[in-house]
Amino acid sequence: MEFALWSRAAVMQLIERECGIKLSVRGVGNYLKRWGFTPQEPIKKAYEQRPEAVKNWLDSEYPAIEQRAKAEGAEIHWGDETAVVNTDMRGRSYAPAGKTPVTFAVGGTRQKLSRIATVTNQGKTRWMIIDEAFNSDKLIEFLEALTKDAVKKVFLILDNLRVHHSKPVKKWVDLPCNNTGR
Repeated sequence: MEFALWSRAAVMQLIERECGIKLSVRGVGNYLKRWGFTPQEPIKKAYEQRPEAVKNWLDSEYPAIEQRAKAEGAEIHWGDETAVVNTDMRGRSYAPAGKTPVTFAVGGTRQKLSRIATVTNQGKTRWMIIDEAFNSDKLIEFLEALTKDAVKKVFLILDNLRVHHSKPVKKWVDLPCNNTGR
């Protein structure tokens, strides 16, 4: 069958093909509901994700960062990178309640744009689109723009991506001009 996610129309085609019974899309939706299936959006999770470590960090280390930022009149920015890929799968699919469906990427020529963004605790966002590979040079370019536009000192919290710990990024962060209140 020519679909990537289960939808009411896909189930309708399957029932017709396997059982020879024609149902309406609405009728299929009613059956799915009775059988305990709900429309769900597939979840994508990082393989490296460690929820316990995140909770521990938020409980033990973040309060000190928050206090220091407040004392120094700084903004806390939460940063992350993401990519938009033309082979990405979006939409809802049907699955039993509590059993989120999994999608698999389709083949073909892959095109990709990256984005790095931050959001403050007050909801202010800053972002940059990257039409190349995300690397230390692009992170430094973003950091320079972020601090240039900043009215207050910036405390940037990032995840554990390798590029965040690269030598060029560490060198940039350690420069005195980048630690003087901005």
